[in-house]
Amino acid sequence: MGDPVLHSPASAVDEITDEIRTLIADMYETMDAAPGVGLAAPQVGVPLRIFTYSYVDDDDQPWRGVLINPELWMVPTEPGDPDPDLESEGCLSFPGERFPLRRSDRVRVTGTDLEGALVEIDVDGWRARIMQHEFDHLDGIIYVDRLSDGDWKTVQKIARKRGWGRPGASWMPGVDDLEG
Repeated sequence: MGDPVLHSPASAVDEITDEIRTLIADMYETMDAAPGVGLAAPQVGVPLRIFTYSYVDDDDQPWRGVLINPELWMVPTEPGDPDPDLESEGCLSFPGERFPLRRSDRVRVTGTDLEGALVEIDVDGWRARIMQHEFDHLDGIIYVDRLSDGDWKTVQKIARKRGWGRPGASWMPGVDDLEG
């Protein structure tokens, strides 16, 4: 959570090159190893507007893809406090923790896929949450930045205890212990 690339807006992808294809393959591998439901390029130290996603719903229907240079539109968020049981999320940039966060229940995301074809996604529920979470990463926002004051203080305590929040600190999914 301390790497500057996570706190700065990412740059647009100008061309889908072999390097971009390799990056995306690596992102899928990292996301799956974590395991996570999404991963943005800034989370692996690359300041580009790319994210991958992968989710299996209650009907065991897989939903997996990549968005390059996405744009996001969302239905306004309902007022009120988030439900900790239904609206908690986690993040590979702050692994092992979950906090409640109110998000819009419906979004539309457009962008391109790995072949450069236009993609338009209209989703609600958990899939909408994934899209918003990953899109935030492209704008330099980590979900803990959006938490209530009380949860933010808890995040700061956890970060200090684990030595996180400083440039150069990293965590390799499937390899490193979450404590450091």
